[in-house]
Amino acid sequence: MMFAKSFTALVTPFRDGAFDAAAYERIVSRQIEQGTHGLVPCGTTGETPVLELDEYAAVVKSCVKTAAGRVPVMAGAGSNVTKKAVELAVTAEELGADALLVVSPYYNKPTQAGIIAHTAAIHDATKLPIVLYNVPARTGGVIETETVVHLAKTYPRVAGIKDASPDLVRPLAMRRALGASFSLLSGEDATVAAYLAQGGDGCISVTANVAPAHCAALHNAWESCDLESFRRIAADLLPLHHAMFCESNPAPAKYALSRLGLCSNELRLPLLPVTEQAARQIDAAMDALELSAAAAA
Repeated sequence: MMFAKSFTALVTPFRDGAFDAAAYERIVSRQIEQGTHGLVPCGTTGETPVLELDEYAAVVKSCVKTAAGRVPVMAGAGSNVTKKAVELAVTAEELGADALLVVSPYYNKPTQAGIIAHTAAIHDATKLPIVLYNVPARTGGVIETETVVHLAKTYPRVAGIKDASPDLVRPLAMRRALGASFSLLSGEDATVAAYLAQGGDGCISVTANVAPAHCAALHNAWESCDLESFRRIAADLLPLHHAMFCESNPAPAKYALSRLGLCSNELRLPLLPVTEQAARQIDAAMDALELSAAAAA
C-alpha cells in the first residue's frame, strides 16, 4: 500500500519572513534518513493558509526534489475556496507530487453534499490519488463516514483518509465498508496505537517532525507484530505527542526543530512562537527521548 505507516506533516520553515529552502531540504533529508515512510508538505502543520501560491509551489517543488522518489510525497491541496484548492492541486501535480491531501472546506461549513462537490471538482481537475482530510477541530465540520464511503465508491482516485478525529469507531466502520485497498491514516498522534488496532494503516504525524525515527519504529513494530516494542515506543512517545499540541500547531514543532538546529523558531501571524511554559514542556519531552541537536546532525 502506497499510503501507510509513518507520514510526516512537515512544517514550513521561515527565515526573515521568507521560505527557508535550505532548512527545508535539511528537514526532508533527515526525515528520509531516519526512516519516515512518506512526506506531507503544505498541510495544516505547513501553515498553508498563509502561503502565497508561488511559496506553495516552492515548498512542494523542494520536497519532491529532495525526496527524489525515495518516499511518496502527498501535497496538501486544501482551501475553503474550491477554485483555489483546484489551483493548488493542479500545481502540485505539475510539480511531481504523488498524491493530494484534501481537507474539507473550513469556515464556510458546507453540507455533506457541498463537501462531495468540492472533492469532485479537485478529483476531476487532476489525475492524482486523493486522501481526504477530516479535522473537525480546525474546520468546524465532519466528513461523515457515509460521505467518505460515497466518495471512495464514486470517485476512483479517492484513495484514503487522514482522520484527525477522536472517534475510534470510524476506522473500523470504513474498513468494513471499503476493504483493504482504502488507506486509513490517523491524524491524532496520541491515539495512533488504538487507530492501528481498529484497522488503520498509518498516521500523518506532527510528532514525526521531531522524532521521525521513533515514529517510524512504532509502525515498523506494528507491521512485524512486535507488540512488546510497539507498546514501549507508544508509551515513550506519549509525552512528546502531548507537547506537540500544548499550544497551536505548528508552534511547538517549530520550537522543537529550532532546538534541534534544523530551522528558526519563526511563524507567520496570526500564529506566535510558544510561551516559556510550553517550551519547558517540550524541552522535558525531548530530553526524555534524548532528542538533541547533536543527535539530529
